[in-house]
Formats: sequence, C-alpha cells, structure tokens
Amino acid sequence: MNRFPLGARLATTVTALGTALGAFASMGTATAATAQLHGEWAPFTRCPVNAPAMLGADGLARTPQCVVSSSPNGSITLGNTTVVTGRTNLQMGVVQNSDGTSTVVAPADGAVIADSASVPGGLLGLMCPSNVPAITAICEQLANSTLNKITATVESVGTPSDFDQNAGVLTDLPIVALPVRIHLENPFLGSNCYIGTKSNPIVLRPKNLTYPTFGLSFFKGDGTLADDGEMSRIGLTGATQKDSSFAVPGASGCGLGIGLVDAAVNLKTGLPSAAGKNSLTLNDTQTYLTGLTAPGTVAPDAGKILARNWNSAVK
Repeated sequence: MNRFPLGARLATTVTALGTALGAFASMGTATAATAQLHGEWAPFTRCPVNAPAMLGADGLARTPQCVVSSSPNGSITLGNTTVVTGRTNLQMGVVQNSDGTSTVVAPADGAVIADSASVPGGLLGLMCPSNVPAITAICEQLANSTLNKITATVESVGTPSDFDQNAGVLTDLPIVALPVRIHLENPFLGSNCYIGTKSNPIVLRPKNLTYPTFGLSFFKGDGTLADDGEMSRIGLTGATQKDSSFAVPGASGCGLGIGLVDAAVNLKTGLPSAAGKNSLTLNDTQTYLTGLTAPGTVAPDAGKILARNWNSAVK
C-alpha cells in the first residue's frame, strides 16, 4: 500500500513550507473567517481544500496536503527599529508533485493571520524630531496623543520561490524565499505607507536554528484518532527560525499617500538597510502537516476525498 511518506521528503516539506512561510506572518494584524474542526483536524482551520488545485490532485502525480505553522512570539528588526511580534498563524495547501516539486495553494482570504504589532515609540519614535516644518508641526501634536500609535502589518506581494526541501530538516540553510512588504498604518501616514513594494519587496529567507520535535498520529476522516485511520498528521514543533540575510528598501507613500514624510521615516529608522543589518526571529514554531495515509489507493480522487474529510470535521 502506498502509505503517506514519513521520511525526509515529508519532513522537509512540513518544516520548510509550514514554518518558513510562517516568517512573513511575523507581525501585524489580519482577519479571516475560520472554521472549528474536530480532533486531529483542529489546527487546520483555513486549509484551502476546496481550491481547484487541491481538488484536482489525483494522489499519484499530485498529492494534496494541508500545512499549518504558528509561533507565539518573535521579533523583526528593520534598520534601526525592532518590533516584538505576537502570535502568528500561517495556513496553506500543498500539492506534492511526483517530480519532487511542490505547488503552494493559499486560502482565498490570505494565508496569514497574526496579532497586531505596534512600532516602538509610534510616530514620535519613527520620524521625530525633524527639521522639516510640516513634520515638526505633526510631532508637536503627537505628545501624549493616541494618534502616536503605528501598527505594522506584513503582506505577501508575490509567489514564494527557491523552495529547498532538504533545508527543512537541516539548520543554517535558506528554506524558501518570501517576497513581502510592510504596511505602516497611522492617520498621519495615510493609507499607502509601505516599507517595500510589489516591485521592490523585502525577500525573507528563513533558516532553522534548531531542530523540531517529531510527532505522528493517524485518524479517521472526521478527525477521530485511530491507528488504522485513513489520515496521517505529522507534527514538527519547538523549532526556532531566523533570517538575517535580507535587505530592506526605504519607506514610500507615507504622508497622505504622497510621500510627505518618507524621508523623515527613512532617516529615523535607518532605511534603506543593506543585507546583514536586519533580522527576523520566530520562536517555538508549531508546524503540522496532514494528508491521506495512502493517497495512491484512492486515485484519481485524493483531492476530493481530502476535501470531503475536512468538511466532515467542521463543527
């Protein structure tokens, strides 16, 4: 029987894709509709099982899986500014191809949700003091004001690339390249203030600093634990990821959408910042991957059966 792979290829996929892609959920806030699922399905609340690419996976040439990766906290340093991050959660569908490659499928409403993160010092810390009269006037209004707060949100701006499965079970090797930008939000900054852009993104390449703890369970389609279950779940937990190789471009569009305070933000934060002067850390990552235990035995309907099982576990 063609059982769910438990060797290096699966382990690398779980660590590499799940935890590494968790990197671009490192700060900010987002909302997404989530389901509540029974039993071993519980972490996979947003797996895009009904996406065409997942439904079309046959179980032989293409094998569908769900990945979730979360971290309770971490930090990201961009130039002179370090932001402490809270909970993060990434969920993806993955189609493993028989040629050794994989295809990433994101939920329709986005792959990442995370607690909001506040930039230390707010606007006062980000652009004050200043020798520009218009900015000085803003700074004077900010003292002891709730308008001082800045929220930072990481957004994906492209398809991940350079995915290295082997790096997932090793340390100090880039796992995947993740293009992102950071949205800075505050009434004085306007709605289009970003660090990085779609055409010039920050590209994160997280690496494992520590090895995860391995776990395995089998369960029925509805999530109930069973030694002979048709579903398998791999857990890789407790690992720390880090990247200090990425460059950070300057801020743009800050100040009523016309870049009024771009220069002040960049000067105060030390942007643009060359590779090696920035860093990302995700602590205690909890990564799980699930799929059919023997996908080849249900070909060509593996994707449809995975979706049926996921939907049967929704409470």
